[in-house]
Amino acid sequence: MIEVLERVIPSPPDRPEIGGPDHPMRRVTRQVAFEPDAWTRERAEKVAQLFDTMAAGWGERTSTERREPLRDALDRGGLDEPPRGACLEIGSGTGSSTGDLGRRFAQVLCIDLSREMLRHAQEPAGVRINADAARLPVADDAAAAVVLVNALLFPAEVDRVLAREGALIWVNSLGERTPIHLSAEDVERAMPGAWQGVASRAGWGTWCVLRRAP
Repeated sequence: MIEVLERVIPSPPDRPEIGGPDHPMRRVTRQVAFEPDAWTRERAEKVAQLFDTMAAGWGERTSTERREPLRDALDRGGLDEPPRGACLEIGSGTGSSTGDLGRRFAQVLCIDLSREMLRHAQEPAGVRINADAARLPVADDAAAAVVLVNALLFPAEVDRVLAREGALIWVNSLGERTPIHLSAEDVERAMPGAWQGVASRAGWGTWCVLRRAP
């Protein structure tokens, strides 16, 4: 069950309208979340190449409005006492969210499929790892939190690496206009087993923080 919290950070005008239901990445997002065999080596290579080509200018997308959903999730998602262990930032890109995570968690592992994204990263915090999130180089139950900001969700792998009391943090910085978008309900439905948590809107975006149900 997901409790929807009242919005506390208003939505400013002029939200970028870059995504939507017909965006090519929307179909990929839903397939990898709900169809375990949809993520092939060929698809992974194509997505890596796509983001490699965008890496040089990716940092220009960073703005306060885009960062507000993650900050709100960290403030109101029940993470006052996160479990010990590393925070895995999946799809870390050029590091626009890493600094916020570094102020909350003792260790942040920044994982991205795109080598060029990691090469252009500016944030000093975090250990950068070039890896496919469908096959994380992380031990079972090792992560205090798995954070996905506009990143593809691989439910079985997130379930494998996340500690029993750990938190799954899902953020779409442009809400429903994010190309890689799932609703909080979709994330809950895609994950193995029973989950519960909170969700809300902040700025231009949406977020949810989920934990395994008792």
